Amino acid sequence: MTDPMIALSMLGLFILMVFLGFPIAFTLMAMGLGFGYYAYFDERRMWRDHLRLPEDAGWWDHATTWVDGWLNNRVFDLFINQSYTVMSNEVLTAVPLFLFMGYIVERANIVDRLFSTLNIASKNVPGSMGVAALITCALFATATGIVGAVVTLMGLLALPAMLKARYDRSFASGIICAGGTLGILIPPSIMLIVYAAASNVSIVRLYAGALLPGLVLVGLYLAYVIGRSVLQPSAAPRPRADEVPDVPRMELLRMVVTSFLPLAFLILAVLGSILFGLATPTEAASIGALGGILLAILYRAMTWQRLRESVYLTARTTAMVCWLFIGSYIFSSVFSYLGGEHVISEFVKGLDLSPIMFLIMAQLIIFLLGWPLEWSEIIIIFVPIFLPLLPHFGIDPLFFGVLVALNLQTSFLTPPMAMSAYYLKGIAPPEVRLTQIFAGCMPFLFCVILAMVLMYLMPGIVFTLPQIIYGS
Repeated sequence: MTDPMIALSMLGLFILMVFLGFPIAFTLMAMGLGFGYYAYFDERRMWRDHLRLPEDAGWWDHATTWVDGWLNNRVFDLFINQSYTVMSNEVLTAVPLFLFMGYIVERANIVDRLFSTLNIASKNVPGSMGVAALITCALFATATGIVGAVVTLMGLLALPAMLKARYDRSFASGIICAGGTLGILIPPSIMLIVYAAASNVSIVRLYAGALLPGLVLVGLYLAYVIGRSVLQPSAAPRPRADEVPDVPRMELLRMVVTSFLPLAFLILAVLGSILFGLATPTEAASIGALGGILLAILYRAMTWQRLRESVYLTARTTAMVCWLFIGSYIFSSVFSYLGGEHVISEFVKGLDLSPIMFLIMAQLIIFLLGWPLEWSEIIIIFVPIFLPLLPHFGIDPLFFGVLVALNLQTSFLTPPMAMSAYYLKGIAPPEVRLTQIFAGCMPFLFCVILAMVLMYLMPGIVFTLPQIIYGS
């Protein structure tokens, strides 16, 4: 069996282990070390060291030489070097800080105030409660970037209110599931930071490039919610007078100032400082983490227990991402050394695809991978397989990264492995069935596909803002 065949067997075995439910990070490391031991084993050096022993050497010297020959493998040096490389990566330093900001904001009792205010402010808009829930999801997802937290919290807060207001169960569920996934795409997205570290694309350009597509997707979601509310009033009945209080204008203004503006200012301060070069992503994330603490104190929601939970969740999630990176780097290094990357590259080039066909094929594969895998595994493990092929097809890695971020929205919304639906089902009232949640997600899935088509047809949606701010 040739080395490239062994590399492809390595990839196939890994996919099998994933479907069997083994922990992905440690599976990557174990397979990287196992196959790497074979790849980097130097039998000639072991024999050479053995033959250099003097003739009067004893059995202990021979045994020690054999043991050193077996254990002195470069794969262990690779493991140490890759671990150090990941831990010292300046881009990844922003991950725990943004996560900490998100977990603090999640526990600061901001979201319930924000949803109540937007619900009152938009009461004259068709589907007002759905619009308020979607905007709240978008802002909260932007501040946290944690899909499970957004869907769960909004499911506890907004779903019962919409069901009480006689909203269609599928419609209400779809709004929360779709809105909760926006943090994957809209900056400051944790996913974009991970992609920047994996692809060496500038994170500030990625943030600038992803901003307009994120707003386009939010606009499509809002258009669908309002349009369906107009065409099918029974799905989103107008609120009765006793359901939404009539608040005086000055009181409503005060509610907006105290609930909407602080969170919006924090997001704009963090994002603006990154986009306009006032701070690096790590520095901006530090500002955001401090701002989240100050918001929690301002809303009198900061307690020792909440701070402790935020630190614990931040450390746990960061460790998961970093171990995935270490395992992925070892796995991909061995895979490439054995020639697997070259085989895949030559196979794809031999298909004689056009750039648009390559993009469609790559996005279809990522779409299918989104069923069994989380976004972090897809970005860290499988996206780097496509990155070396981008220059051959003349595709900008910035455009590819934003397209992948948009595509990964579908992995949370597509049955049967729609994780947003399972997050919501876990806290939804018993009468809300999983099939109803799946049905509610499907129209929003078509909105994502429409946004991807718009990006294909009008790449300026991605490139305009980075070119205006940073030049070509």
